[in-house]
Amino acid sequence: MQKIKSLMARQGLKSPQESMADISPVENLRIPSKEELRELREQPIDPQAEQEIIDSIEDVYFSNDSFDMVQHELEKLPAELNLLELEEYRNRLKRQQAAVSKKVADLILEKQPSYVKELERVTALQTNLQLAAVICTNARRQLGVAKEGFTEASLGLLANQRRRQLLTGLLKSLRTIKTLQRTDVRLSEMLEEEDYPGAIQLCLECQKAASTFKHYSCISELNSKLQDTLEQIEEQLDVALSKTCKHFDVAHYTKVQLAYTLLGKTQTAMDQLHMHFTQAIHNTVFQVVLGYVELCAGNADTKFQKMQYKDLCTHITLDSYIPCLTDLCKALWEVMLSYHRTMQWHEEHDKQATTPTPDDAAAAESDELVVDRSYVKKKLEHGLTRIWQDVQLKVKAYILGTDMSNFKYDDFIVVLDVISRLMQVGEEFCGSKSEVLQESIRRQSVNYFKNYHRARLEELRMFLENETWELCPVKSNFNISQLHEFKFMDQCRSPSVSPSRQGTSILGELSLFQQYLQEGNPFEMHIEHKEEETEDVLASNGYESDELEKSAYQDYDSDSDVPEELKQDFIDEQTGDVPLKSVSRETIRSKKRSDYSLNKSNAPILTNTTLNVIRLVGKYMQMMSILKPIAFDVIHCVSQLFDYYLYAVYAFFGRNDMPVPSPSMPTHGGRESGTARVVGPACLYESSGLGLISSRLRTTLNRIQESLIDMEAGSENASMHAPTEERKEKVPSPHLSQMVVLTNSGTLYGLAQRVVATESLVFLAEQFESLQSHLDTMMPAAKKPFLQQFYSQTVSTASELRKPIYWIVAAKAIDYEQMLLLMSGVKWDIREIMSQHNIYVDVLLKEFEMFNKRLGDVSRHVRIPLPVSNVLWEHCIRLANRTLVEGYANVKKCSNEGRALMQLDFQQFLMKLEKLTDLRPIPDKEFVETYIKAYYLTENDMEQFIKNHREYSMKQLANLVNVCLGSHINKKARQKLLAAIDDIDRPKR
Repeated sequence: MQKIKSLMARQGLKSPQESMADISPVENLRIPSKEELRELREQPIDPQAEQEIIDSIEDVYFSNDSFDMVQHELEKLPAELNLLELEEYRNRLKRQQAAVSKKVADLILEKQPSYVKELERVTALQTNLQLAAVICTNARRQLGVAKEGFTEASLGLLANQRRRQLLTGLLKSLRTIKTLQRTDVRLSEMLEEEDYPGAIQLCLECQKAASTFKHYSCISELNSKLQDTLEQIEEQLDVALSKTCKHFDVAHYTKVQLAYTLLGKTQTAMDQLHMHFTQAIHNTVFQVVLGYVELCAGNADTKFQKMQYKDLCTHITLDSYIPCLTDLCKALWEVMLSYHRTMQWHEEHDKQATTPTPDDAAAAESDELVVDRSYVKKKLEHGLTRIWQDVQLKVKAYILGTDMSNFKYDDFIVVLDVISRLMQVGEEFCGSKSEVLQESIRRQSVNYFKNYHRARLEELRMFLENETWELCPVKSNFNISQLHEFKFMDQCRSPSVSPSRQGTSILGELSLFQQYLQEGNPFEMHIEHKEEETEDVLASNGYESDELEKSAYQDYDSDSDVPEELKQDFIDEQTGDVPLKSVSRETIRSKKRSDYSLNKSNAPILTNTTLNVIRLVGKYMQMMSILKPIAFDVIHCVSQLFDYYLYAVYAFFGRNDMPVPSPSMPTHGGRESGTARVVGPACLYESSGLGLISSRLRTTLNRIQESLIDMEAGSENASMHAPTEERKEKVPSPHLSQMVVLTNSGTLYGLAQRVVATESLVFLAEQFESLQSHLDTMMPAAKKPFLQQFYSQTVSTASELRKPIYWIVAAKAIDYEQMLLLMSGVKWDIREIMSQHNIYVDVLLKEFEMFNKRLGDVSRHVRIPLPVSNVLWEHCIRLANRTLVEGYANVKKCSNEGRALMQLDFQQFLMKLEKLTDLRPIPDKEFVETYIKAYYLTENDMEQFIKNHREYSMKQLANLVNVCLGSHINKKARQKLLAAIDDIDRPKR
């Protein structure tokens, strides 16, 4: 760098600092001489070589200006000097110096125009600075003159005016502060008046004003006082908010919400409101239950106040249970109604608040309100489920706190009704299915109903064992809907509506919250006056009027003693036919006799026990309609009532002196002692395959006995051991009352009692059929197959009991053994055709006439319906016809004339029989005719006859082979036919 400076000095150039210090005309600038420029131009001009020389210079030469190059070079000299090396090194330094000098000279020449121009600018700047110095001098001089021109008095006036303005503002501020100091009195008055929005508005304005004067020391204390007042207002506002949980008032709630809006705490208010509702539910139920507990406890020194609510519920007595439950639901209704009205208020308020906002500030504020409203709406909707859940849990604790198994039925129905109404409230409140309440009441109901049903079954057994099976006189128009227990069906027409709810049906489709929005309480209507209406179902006697009773038997008694033979024109002895005119008259008379009602009122046949069972079914269905969750359990118990009644009727009248099909279930398959008088016909009847009990009825009776009847009751083993759980669910088999006599032939072996018992069961089955659709609507979908099976396999079999029950009467009413004995004395191998029938036919017809007369006697006391008389006549005729075939099968010898006599006897029997009954066709008529005609068959036809007619017994078929074909076929052919008969009979064995 010093080399450059020395070069510049040698060339007569100055540094920029020197040029600025000594500003001189441009012409004084020294320009290199031509010789110097020429000397520089004579240097090597190869730029690359020149750049290589410059690059070979050590970096230290370019480091800084304080570098001492002489010292540097001297230090580089070796210890031993060599002249040639020094000379060579010196030349190299010269070349480097020459290259640098040339480079610098080139740069100077290149930048010289710019240098000149910059010097010109510096000169112009110097001139401007000199002009500025002159201006400043003049300004200072003029300022001095202005200072001397103003006086202190003028400035004093301005200062006083400014001070006056400040003092005026201060006075205004002091007055405002004074007003702020007195606002606490007005705030207290506004709080007493519950003008919360006004108080908050005033307090906020005071706080805003106080913040304006916060620079005053007295304001700090006022600010603190206003803050305390605002907190006090918020506390009172919270108390006012809690009051809306029990008694909602629109004006009051509007003030509270406006106050929270002014505070900017709308969301906080909603959170607090839900806390208050939760607390209100707890406090309400606790106080209600506590009041009843203390009232029932009297002066007992028990600290109920410190008890938990769940424990407190266990101290409720049975007498106070329903009143307490009602008051509990009333109080909870008030809380839920307040919540419902709160939601209504917000919905209406939101509709009114949705107005357009044009300016930006209002739009921003509107957005904030929208956020608040959205939060409030979601909070309220979420709170519905939460509030209802709290209500359910409180009521659940109350329900499960008491054992209801010993409640009276009506009391328990009231409890179910109240809970059902509460569940309806819950469904309208938040759409809940009230699973908690349903489960708790289901548990209590199952427990109660289990004990109740057990007691009713025992009661039913007692009724059955004391039942004399006398007719219960009811009116002809009797219907189960006339009974109090079924009134709920007429009122609701729907199983989903509880009894107390039906009273409000006139209000249309209004919900409970709409009906009781302003006043009233849905739980004030649950106790109805059940005795306002009286049942009018019983008749004073078995007739609708005395006139009917007097005329009941006139037609029957008019010619009842006249022999049937004298009442007709004539009988064709060859055909046994009666003229058409007489047939028409007899048909008319037989139709009058067919029902054996004798014009008596066509009232239902039922007993007091039947009526009791129907009432029980009504009570059970009423319980189902209120509480659907236990519908299946109740329907199962209803089916047990019918099962037990059916089994009792069968046990009393269907297996008396009857054979049993299996060791487990007595039916009509074999013979027992005490039935010797009817052994012949009974065996004929059963051996022919015409079973009295269908497989379906037999299955039903077996099922009832296995599932419901306690067969061990009364035995020695049962008395020694405690009953098992399975036996606890069963009922001992009932025993027929000793007052019922079934062995008197004069009463047709208790036919009146049998008719009343059987037809009352059929009537009961008809009532069950009428209730099927109603039961089906209440049955859970998964359990409906049980109901369908109950109706198809049990209810529908009730009428099938007629056959085994009335068969006993038919088997004993006619002396079939005497007829067999009389037939055995007839000679059938006669040689001439007879025109007179045998005496056994007249005896048999006399038996039927006596049977007909006894039926009439029985019908004086009990109406015998047409199906019953048909079954009785069918049984008697079948037994008679099979007895005829059995008598013909006992014949040892028979001629063709004897076969004709058989036909004559049978035709005479049919002709006279058709006048006694209008049953058509005559049962088993073809059975006898086919057997008689078989006497005329050839050997080949007989073999086919044996294969096709398996309804005949082996003995009867064998008689045909031995007696009819015995003299016409050889021994081998006879053995072949007998073997065929044996093959047919073998599977039966």
